[in-house]
Parts: sequence; C-alpha cells; structure tokens
Amino acid sequence: MTRSVPPRWLRWTLAGVLAAVACLTYGITTARADLSLGPHEATYAITAEDRLVADLGPLGTVVADSPLPLTLGVRITVHEIPADLSAVDAASFDALAGDLDGYLQFFDTPQQTVRTVAWALAWDAVRGTGVAALVLVAAAFGVRALLGAVRRRELARTLAGRTWEITGGVAVVVLVAATATASAGPEERAALPASAVFEGTALEGARITGRLASVIDTYSGQLVETYQANEVFYAGARERLMEAWDARVAEQEAAEAGPSPSGSPDAPEYVTFLLVSDLHCNTGMTPLIRDLADSLAPDVMLNAGDTTINGTSVESVCVDSFASAVPDGVPFVVADGNHDSRLTTATELANRQIVLDGEVVEVEGVRILGDRDPLETRIGGGTVMAREETPEQAGERLRDVACEAAGEPGLGGYTGEDRVDLLMVHQPAVGDAALESGCVPFQVSGHMHTRIGPDAVGHGVRYVNASTGGATKGNTSVGPLRDSSEMTVLRFDPERRQFVDWQLVEVTTEGEAFVGERQAIPPAAPVPDEVPDDTPGGLPGAGSAPSSSPSGN
Repeated sequence: MTRSVPPRWLRWTLAGVLAAVACLTYGITTARADLSLGPHEATYAITAEDRLVADLGPLGTVVADSPLPLTLGVRITVHEIPADLSAVDAASFDALAGDLDGYLQFFDTPQQTVRTVAWALAWDAVRGTGVAALVLVAAAFGVRALLGAVRRRELARTLAGRTWEITGGVAVVVLVAATATASAGPEERAALPASAVFEGTALEGARITGRLASVIDTYSGQLVETYQANEVFYAGARERLMEAWDARVAEQEAAEAGPSPSGSPDAPEYVTFLLVSDLHCNTGMTPLIRDLADSLAPDVMLNAGDTTINGTSVESVCVDSFASAVPDGVPFVVADGNHDSRLTTATELANRQIVLDGEVVEVEGVRILGDRDPLETRIGGGTVMAREETPEQAGERLRDVACEAAGEPGLGGYTGEDRVDLLMVHQPAVGDAALESGCVPFQVSGHMHTRIGPDAVGHGVRYVNASTGGATKGNTSVGPLRDSSEMTVLRFDPERRQFVDWQLVEVTTEGEAFVGERQAIPPAAPVPDEVPDDTPGGLPGAGSAPSSSPSGN
C-alpha cells in the first residue's frame, strides 16, 4: 500500500505548529508565581483543571470557579506568614491575628490579588514558552548536526510517509501532558457543598474540603460579619464623599462665575496635586481615592509614605491596589516611610511610580525633592536606622541638594530657575534644615497621623497630612476607619513658582465626608538679604537647631 506523502511546505508547517503548541503548553502548565494570599506567602500554579484550588494544608482546600479562560485553573499553595514577621512578639501577633485584618484585606479587594497573580502567571508562562522554544530549537540543530546530511535524507523519506501518524501522536502527548496537572475530577468537585464562610463575599460559591471544613464553616461568622461591616462602611462613605465633593465644586463654580472687576486678568492655570499619606494597607480606601481622583483630575498625585504596615512581600498587593486608584497618565510621586521597605519601593517602581531618592525631579513643571525615610519601623521589632544616616543627617543632605539647586545663597528670594518648589519627606522634622535654610519654600509630610499646618517654619512653609488610611497608633488600619481619613488638594502657581492654597477632604469614623473650602497658604518669613560670614556653608539659617525627629508612627 502506497502512503500519500504531504508536500514539504505542509510537513514543515505541521512541525512548526506542533512545536509551538508544545512549547506554549509547557509554558502555561508550568507557570508559577510566588506572591501572597492575605497575610500568607503563597505559590500560584496554573493547572488544566477549570477551578481555583487553594491548598490550606491540614485545613483542607478551598475550591472556587477559575478566573482563567478555557479549561485552565489555578492551584494556590498557602505557606506560613513570612519570616520577615518573625520578630513580632506573641502578644502583638495574637492581636493582629485576632483582628483578621490580613484576611479581610484579601476579601475586601480579591480582584486586585487576582489581577496581580494573572500578570505574574502570564509573564512566567511567556518566559517558560520562550525557554522551551530555545531548548527545542537547540536540540533540533544538535540532532541535525549529529545525523549528517545522508542520514537526514534517509529519515526524511521514512518519516514523510508517516506525517499524519506522527502529528496525531504528538497531539495526544501534548493533550495528556496538559491535563495531567488536574487535581480533582468534576464529580468530586460537584459533590462539594458551597461553604457558608464565603456567603455575601466576592468568593461566594467557593467550597472547602477536608475534615476541618465543617469547623471552619461553624466559626466563620466573625470573618463574614467583619467583611460585611467593611463593605457597608466603605460603600456608604464612598457615596457621601462624592456628594460632599460635588456640593463643594458647585459652590466654587458659582463663586468663580460671579462678576469680576473690570480689566482683571484671566484666572491662572494652576498645577493641581492630590496628597495622601500613611495608607497603611487600608485598601478599603482605594475606591474612595479613585473616585476623588477621577472627579478632581489632578495633574500630579503625591504619597508621603507608609503605604504598607511592615514592608513585607505579602503587602505588595496593597501597593498594587493604591496604584489602581491613580488615573491613567497622572504621575504618582512617592516618598517611602518608615513602615515601608525596599520591597515596597520595588513594587512601586513596577507600577511606574516616581519614587524619590534624594535627587530633584521635575513633574508637570514642578521641581520636587525628597527621599525615603532614614528609619525603618517593624511591628514588634522597634525602629532602627535604615542606612548609616540619622534623620538629622538626611535632612542636612537634602538641604545641601536644595541649596545647590537654588543657586548662590545670600541674594534673597532664590529666584533661580532650578530652585526646588516642593520638598516631600515622610517625617516632618527631616525637612527642618531645608526650611531653615530658605532653599525650600514648601514641604509636605506624613508620619504623625494628625494634620499639622500649613505653618511657617524657618523660611518656608510646612504641611503635615494626617493618615489617609485612618491609622491610629497601636492599631492596624484595615477595616472600617479607626480614625478620620484625610486627603489634601494643593494648587501650585507655575508663574509665581509657589503653592497658593490647600483644601481638606475628610472621611470620618462614622462614614461621613467633608470637603473644606480652599484656604490660602500662609507666607513664609523672607530670606535675609545678607548671609553672615560665620554661617556654616554660607547658608542662611543653617545653624538653627532642628527639632527632634519622632519615629515609630
């Protein structure tokens, strides 16, 4: 019986398609990502089972519908709370665990976790596919070289007549390899009852397996009640915030539409900033920040630090969540705080945020100087120096950078084109030296969890934003607000090179919202025209003693 031999181009096309499918299958089914789930580290892996399966060890598994297309699923292996929290003492750890804050954070914004995981798995799948393709191509060239021309022609003639058998065989192998990662049959999954622990949440319908499933269901009331209270609180606060904002905008537009003096110049074009600080992983505030940013349409958003609670790897989802509140195309400038870490910085940079590092950056025509906090605070571990530099030394370094940018000191006014317009540091006292020198006209900070100013300090003005996450000392900020959440709208006049006014936006612990009137920034003390020869470095006011640097908030 004579076998039909497909044309050469068809054989090569089939070989290429099969190789591509094999590589893609390998890349997808071996994709892994080490991220977080609530307060835990977790490993995410793609499977061919169309379910999301979270392996909780001796507690059993949680099974839910897969967010991935086709018949792909995700298996989550939940590990311990990360080792970088090992310094937490038993009492404080029990308090944190008792509040269930880490789990509430996941339940509150599971879509953010899903989005972060999806990107990580997709990137790992692409990388795995590329590696498989390189290995396959290298192997093909290696076999080709070993066989030699004569042997290759003999094999080509033999295999050409079996093209369809080979194609079918490879397809079956790929299919078997792809489905081998499934961990449970459809009958087993269908027999699992939905767990009451997820009722009323974004994971409603998920099921728990294992002997402890009934125990978890029985004692799940606390988590469900906490989640539901959180949902109700922030939904109401979000609605009232928009009502308060719209009412204030209407008042401002009515005032601006009134009669103006004859010959008055047109209203200046200001650069608008939205300032947040001390979010401390309270992702419940993300929708409110997003709504305010969408309504305000700021030119720049500012974050004065302490985005996380402990700067751990599992808190990257917090950074991702807050980054999702920034409108497309709006720069987000960050000065990391003492509760952040290098891991926090890395996640911020991955979200294309501008992280201040001691150099002057120009954003929307405004020159901004700042740096990460010189101290690091860890729950249960106290506060330590993050580098070989005290807060006072960090302040002096920033002062020197600002004064070098300002031009020759002692002339009064510092009107050089390269002058710093804004200093943003987490701890207010770190900016003392720069404000005293007269080289920085305006500073914003956080850290204190209470609003201070704006007040004249030295030859500049300082404003301290309260916690946007509603954090209070000794308590975490996840869940309904424990203290008022505050955000601040600032406006900058690029013609006069100065901040002209500020406006407070507040959400209270009762879920009420208030938007204040615009208030003028107070004037700073003028810079002396002459600098005494004995002033260190020739900087006006440089010899003034900086105030003490608080830490630990």
